[in-house]
Amino acid sequence: MNKEALAVKKAEQAFDRKRRTIGLYGGPLLAVLTFVTPFSGLTVEAHKLLAIMVLVAIWWITEPVPIPVTSLIGPTLAVVTGVVKVSVAFAAFANPMIFLFMGGFILATAMMKHGLDKRFAYWLLSRKWVGSSPKRIFLAVGLAAALCSGWVSNTATAAMMFPICLGLLTSIKEMFAANGREIDLHEYKYATGLMLMTAYSCSIGGVLTPIGTPPNLIMLGFLGTMCDIHISFFQWMTWGFIAMALYFVIAYLVLSHMFPADVARIEGAERFIQQKLAELGGWSRAQKNTLLCFIVSVVLWITPGFLSIALGSTAPELRMYNLLFPEAIAAMAGALLLFLLPVNFSRRQFTLRWEEAVHGIEWGTLILFGGGLAMGGMMYKTGLSNWIGDRIVLATGGEPSQLVMVAVFSVMALLLSELTSHTAATNMIGPLAITVAISSGLSPIPVAVAIALSASLGFMLPVSTPPNAIVYASGYIPITKMIHTGVYIDFIGIACVTIPLVLYFVSWVVQ
Repeated sequence: MNKEALAVKKAEQAFDRKRRTIGLYGGPLLAVLTFVTPFSGLTVEAHKLLAIMVLVAIWWITEPVPIPVTSLIGPTLAVVTGVVKVSVAFAAFANPMIFLFMGGFILATAMMKHGLDKRFAYWLLSRKWVGSSPKRIFLAVGLAAALCSGWVSNTATAAMMFPICLGLLTSIKEMFAANGREIDLHEYKYATGLMLMTAYSCSIGGVLTPIGTPPNLIMLGFLGTMCDIHISFFQWMTWGFIAMALYFVIAYLVLSHMFPADVARIEGAERFIQQKLAELGGWSRAQKNTLLCFIVSVVLWITPGFLSIALGSTAPELRMYNLLFPEAIAAMAGALLLFLLPVNFSRRQFTLRWEEAVHGIEWGTLILFGGGLAMGGMMYKTGLSNWIGDRIVLATGGEPSQLVMVAVFSVMALLLSELTSHTAATNMIGPLAITVAISSGLSPIPVAVAIALSASLGFMLPVSTPPNAIVYASGYIPITKMIHTGVYIDFIGIACVTIPLVLYFVSWVVQ
């Protein structure tokens, strides 16, 4: 790690300490002040919940305790203070969306354990059209990261792609050294661009599917619990694919322009990739089993979309299919098969062991997800969300347009996700945005999708997303370059992709 990266890391640590200390004491203080301040139109339960929400929101942002712990504190305080019964407060932790996410985590764990993600990445990088061209390698690395992170955690994808990129950059350095030119990768533009492309693509790929990143499922969960609106896996992928493709094009154009390669070929790159691909060997039984389980879940997820096209959205066959195989069951079906398909039956060895699955499930994310749904549900039940929504509507003149609402909440989700967990940011903004939309007589779907998409565009700071932090640790990315490129891609993405996509295409798909 170079001196600049070291200085930035120390500054971040000092800032984090101050932020956590301020939140530790400021959260409870503001919660108490909120509770003792009279508000007209609020019931006693809603007033108590408002104070709890203030504490939870501040602690989500400042993180004096782990974010999942804060997610449990909110429902616990709601029960202790008499806002709701315990069965209501913790019901959201059994929401089917939790098990959809859990199934996705287990499938992703098996894919990483048995090397399916690496096999796909090296296969894509070894295509003839990629060759030794720096521009095409740049493109292929981004594509591999984006397509993998649509199904696997963006953190895991970044961790997988990071050593691949380091190997490619080492090949560049060795090529230059053989030709009598010494380069410092910490100051080499192409190295900066390749690392940023990897990080950004990992986040961009998450918008492809509902399970790609937590904000997607959180907003789908809020639409289900607050509005009784169901968005299918297939529906999400119709606009998720468009969003991913357009975000990717923007990132590629910006980064390839700002960090161009100064050579026409990277000697040794093809040899490096082919060697890595050869090291993976032939397909093992575990890999074949894992691929089969993944295909089972994907087929179950997308079948309703094709049934709807072929038979119509009101067909009894479609209703029966959705009753028997909702998205959560589709995920769990593929995940559970991993524990049943043998690798060596005589030794009773199966594709995945529970001990392995446990380590792959992001329990903190599941708890945060459940906590967010619980707080959103209680806000709706107590009337707090309607009260807040009415005041936001009045503050905007009484009749905010769909365009204004989508733009405002997209920017709010983006900025907040730059500073804290995008999952926590979505939990805070989601219920308010949906309530404001309903209070204004507008469909809540466009603003809900916009928040989910915007929360994935955290490109400005190393702390914004785990992929940013992973590649920043290489020392090849000056912080000023990350901020500079992040600002461009963030706001071009919202203005040119997110807003028009949700206002026109999403609204058309779900009408």
